[in-house]
Amino acid sequence: MKPLVSVYCEGTEIKLALLSMEKGSIKIHNVLSVSSSESSRTGTSLPTEADEFNMEDMSSEISLDDDSAISSGSSGNVDSSDFGTISTLFTDLKLGQTEFLPIVTDPTLNYHIFEGPLENDKSKQLEAIVNEIRESKGTIIQKDHIDCIDFNTNSKLAVFIEGNIPCVEMINALAEYNGKRYFKIPTIKSAEISLAYYVSKTTKFFPEDYSLIIYTGKEYSKLIFLEGQNIKHIGSTLDIGTKNLQTYDVYFSKILLEMENGGIPRLDNVVLCGEDNSENLILSFYGTFPEANVSELKFDLINQEALAEDDREIISSFAIPIAGAIDYWDQQNKIHTGIDILPNYIKENQKFLQFGWHSYAILPILFAVTFFFTLQILNNVKEIEELDLEIGRLKNLESQNQMIIDQMGPLSDKIANFDNTQGILDSAAVGTEVYWQMLEKVSDFIERRRNFWITKMGSTPENTINVTGYSLSRSVLTEFADYNNSSLLRSVLYDPLKEQNAFQFVLDFNLENDSADVNGP
Repeated sequence: MKPLVSVYCEGTEIKLALLSMEKGSIKIHNVLSVSSSESSRTGTSLPTEADEFNMEDMSSEISLDDDSAISSGSSGNVDSSDFGTISTLFTDLKLGQTEFLPIVTDPTLNYHIFEGPLENDKSKQLEAIVNEIRESKGTIIQKDHIDCIDFNTNSKLAVFIEGNIPCVEMINALAEYNGKRYFKIPTIKSAEISLAYYVSKTTKFFPEDYSLIIYTGKEYSKLIFLEGQNIKHIGSTLDIGTKNLQTYDVYFSKILLEMENGGIPRLDNVVLCGEDNSENLILSFYGTFPEANVSELKFDLINQEALAEDDREIISSFAIPIAGAIDYWDQQNKIHTGIDILPNYIKENQKFLQFGWHSYAILPILFAVTFFFTLQILNNVKEIEELDLEIGRLKNLESQNQMIIDQMGPLSDKIANFDNTQGILDSAAVGTEVYWQMLEKVSDFIERRRNFWITKMGSTPENTINVTGYSLSRSVLTEFADYNNSSLLRSVLYDPLKEQNAFQFVLDFNLENDSADVNGP
């Protein structure tokens, strides 16, 4: 998976963590904290006792929906020296393949609890939340600046961005410093929600437990309350940090006030993270909430082998950047549903092609090219239509020719059989001549011999004529057979007719030998 630089802007402090995920295992490679043009590797050590008691009066408490929340989202005045220090975090990275994850908090990020009708369609749900915020607070929210998650059974926790996002501006300036037009920003995460998710993921509480997550920064602190594993209440950002902390008793007054605002009856667990996880803080909590289980946030799910020993000791101060990265990856892997906000102007800035002054300069060329290709397409379409018509005409002609060919088939068969018919006719004509000559001879003989007649004539397969008849004289039969060498007297039977002697005869004429000389009468 691509390397991820998680960036959290906390007042004048910028905290960065470089992480990656390989085969489901999260590895942290480096951490860096930069504060007000003074670069320091990893974090600043906790203030001394003399430094702790020099702050002025604390500001008044701020509720979840208070629009006058303390500004803890500014990235401070980051100059080129700070960018040079930050760039050392990813010296060996391919920046084109690295993603940057901004993690923001108030006043850039605001929360709103929506208790209206719940919709299955998320787009409709966000539209209803936007309308409620506009009606209740007079604030107009763009749809690409808001997202929501389940808060409890009957409500949603909406998170929306107002104004500029200093953390994103810092990332864009850092990209320009490194000769890039932009760094890839996949989404924007909420500091409080990501931290609550990480604690819930790594620590198991009883469903009836009320737990407090307290994150202590250099200038600000955050209070997040859980009921079981789910968020119950997000307290206002406190202007209390390691740089301006007088006494821990201030924490407890703020905590008790937020418990009252959030309807928290007791504290069963307290999880500490951030810049201060000292034993004094832990003992102070035990003194105020003796029944609560106070513990430090653990990072056992993360491979820390690449970190220096000094960095491992203060890794808790980078809890929010680490939690944001885990929140992002788990959402990418469909493990849970978290906040996912990415304004359209950030998406547009990350597009490969963007319209600028040079884009307008080439608009005439684009118009000309478009016109040329459109004209070519229209001409081609016209030519295609003409070819389609020609194809249709040729297909019609083909069908007509096929009909003619079908009609010519029987005629061709008749023409092909003509030669056979002609041969048969020629053969029949030759046979007719032979028959005629034979009959002429028989007729001539019978005319001269009045006691001789023929009753039947027929052909045989041996190319002969079979003649059957009667004669009143036996000698006439012999004479008739000798009349032509082609004749052969087969039989003579005595067959009287009434009172006269008569003889029935059978005589064959050989047509092939019909040209032989006549024997004579």
